Amino acid sequence: MKLNFSRRFEKQRAKLTKSVKRKLNERLRLFVADSFHPLLNNHLLHDPYAGCRSINVTGDYRAVFYMESPSVVHFLVIGTHHNLFGT
Repeated sequence: MKLNFSRRFEKQRAKLTKSVKRKLNERLRLFVADSFHPLLNNHLLHDPYAGCRSINVTGDYRAVFYMESPSVVHFLVIGTHHNLFGT
């Protein structure tokens, strides 16, 4: 599986704390091994990210992505649940 990251995702990732970056790297490795592992809570989203999916990075951080193809995933944004979804 190939992972692509949007420019926005990369900018947001650069601003994360070391501990959240470490957790993100762990979750991405887990995602590649098993994209529906229970720890990830991989689920479909509604507006404003309709058609995309989200995985849990930490208790509060989420990464939003969509499947470009069966073997290519494109991550769009990462942030706290509140920052991404307003709730």
